[in-house]
Amino acid sequence: MNDTKEMTAPVTSVGADAGQPFTGNTVSISDEDMEYKKKLQEIQRFCDPMQLNTMSMNDLFECSFTSRPPLIDGLLYAGTYLLAGAPKVGKSFLVAQLAYHISTGQTLWEYPVRQGGVLYLALEDDYQRLQERMSRMFGVEGTDSLHFAIGSLLIGAGLTEQLDNFLRQHPDTKLVIIDTLQKVRDFVGETYSYSGDYDTIGQLKSFAGRRGICLLLVHHTRKQIADDKFDMISGTTGLLGCADGALLLRKEKRTDLTATLDVVGRDQPDQRLHLIRDEETLAWQLDHAERELWKVPPDPTLEKVAALLTEDAPEWSGSPSELASIVDADMAANTLTRYLNVNAARLRSDYNIEYGRKLRHEGRRIYLRLLPDGDAAPT
Repeated sequence: MNDTKEMTAPVTSVGADAGQPFTGNTVSISDEDMEYKKKLQEIQRFCDPMQLNTMSMNDLFECSFTSRPPLIDGLLYAGTYLLAGAPKVGKSFLVAQLAYHISTGQTLWEYPVRQGGVLYLALEDDYQRLQERMSRMFGVEGTDSLHFAIGSLLIGAGLTEQLDNFLRQHPDTKLVIIDTLQKVRDFVGETYSYSGDYDTIGQLKSFAGRRGICLLLVHHTRKQIADDKFDMISGTTGLLGCADGALLLRKEKRTDLTATLDVVGRDQPDQRLHLIRDEETLAWQLDHAERELWKVPPDPTLEKVAALLTEDAPEWSGSPSELASIVDADMAANTLTRYLNVNAARLRSDYNIEYGRKLRHEGRRIYLRLLPDGDAAPT
C-alpha cells in the first residue's frame, strides 16, 4: 500500500524576492519612537543583573530632581540625623524645642522654620513627664500637628510599618524623632560592629528617603575624649558614616547652663552654636553662632524666569527657545534647559516656582507654575 502525502503549494512571497516591485510607503521613525526605543533599551539594561547601570554627564544634566526645602534653615534638612550628647545633658529638651517649633512654624532662635507635622517617639518618658516638660517650656497652648508616642516596635520588627501607617494618616508630617535610638535597636551583647551600625542607620535612612521626611535619632556619647568630637558618638563610625548629618550637644560640666551645639551634614555647612539654658523653662536659647551662615547670592537668570509668573498669571509653558528669548538669557536654549534642570530645587525653595518638562508632538515643552502660598518658603 502506497502512502500518499498531502502537499501544500508554497506561498509566494510578495516583495523584491519575488521579482515584484515594492509599492509600500517609506516608514519614518519619529522622535517619540526613538525616545520610546531608548527608554525600552534602558529598562532592559536595568533589569539585567549583570549590567552596571550608568549615566553620562550629559544625561545627568538632562534630569531635574525634586528636593525638599530644609525644615530649619542651616540646621535640619530632609534625611536621617543623629542628635548625640551625654546622659542628662539636655537632649530631650532640645528635641522638644525642634518638635514644637517645626509643628507650629515658629522661628527657632534666628533660623527660619518651615511648618509641618511632627511625630515624637519619647521612648524613655511617660505621658505625665511629657506634659510637665512641654507645659513648662511652652505653656498650655498646644497644636494638633505634634504627636507623641511612648512605645514602638523595633527596627526590622515592625517599626517602619508603624511609621508608614502614621504617615498615611498624617501626610503633612515632616519630622519623626526617635528618642532614643537604643530603644528601637534589636541588639544583643556589648560589642558593636561597623557593618551592624551602618545597617541600622541604613534601614532608617532608606525609610526616610522613601517618605521624604527628616528622621532625627537621639543617641548618647562616650565618656572618652576624642580629637574629632563626633568620634565621641557611642558605637562605631558606621553610625555617622551612614547618616546624613549629626548634631552634638556638649557641656564642659554637667551643672553648667551653657553648652555648645556642633552641626555637620551633607546639606549644610559645619557650624558651632553657643547655647544658654533658661533656668525657668529649661529651654535652650541661642547666645551666638561662631560664624554667620553663607547665603547664596541672587541668580539673575532665575530672577528673570521668576518674573514671568504673577498671581494673575501663575503658569507659563513654552519651548526652551521661547523661554530663552523671553528672559534674554545669555545662553543657548538647550543650555538654559540644563541650567533650570540643575536649579529646579532652588526655583522651588527661593522663588516658590514648580518647574517641569514634557515631550510633546511639537517638541520639548517647559512648564512653570507659581505654587500656592502654603508651599512658600518662610521669609
